[in-house]
Amino acid sequence: MKKIAILAVAAIMTTLSVNAQNGYEETKHEIAVSYGIDSNSQILDVFENIGGVLSGVSFDNEKFIGPVALEYFYHVNPMLSVGGIVAYGHCKQDVFESKNSKIGEIKNNYITVMPSVKFNWLRKKNFGMYSKLAAGVTFRDMKFKAIEGKSKNDDDKMTHFNWQASLIGIEVGSPTVRGFAEVGMGEQGIVCAGLRCKF
Repeated sequence: MKKIAILAVAAIMTTLSVNAQNGYEETKHEIAVSYGIDSNSQILDVFENIGGVLSGVSFDNEKFIGPVALEYFYHVNPMLSVGGIVAYGHCKQDVFESKNSKIGEIKNNYITVMPSVKFNWLRKKNFGMYSKLAAGVTFRDMKFKAIEGKSKNDDDKMTHFNWQASLIGIEVGSPTVRGFAEVGMGEQGIVCAGLRCKF
């Protein structure tokens, strides 16, 4: 039994060693975490604020966190990967009925789920370039907390179509762990950057 265990460990170590030598060409899966700026949800908030001004309500002290995104991709072949993206964003801002009359605070949480495809058009051992497309749905949870006597609390849940188009992505690092940055437009932002692990 001990000999079988030793042989099994030796076989696993040999496999890992071979995979380490082959590096990126042997990877089939990848997981990534990213942070972006100017997502679709953040841009939507700006347009809603403009609409609020037309109805006599204004917004100030906006704080937007995210989008923070988690990705998974499976390499169908060296050029094509398919997978999915989950992104989260949070917005908090004060609501005013007039310039000096705060009536409450609004919080929005955005959770977006998108199937995605990635085109790996340059694959090197320590460097890669790609483009990415994704489309899916955003689940929005809005909560308005009113100042007592000035308004009333309100909650709302909405869903809407969302997408991401990263025109250029660049990744640099080891065959299995890489930093990356993307430029495009969508729910992951106009620019996003993060860390990717391939196995």
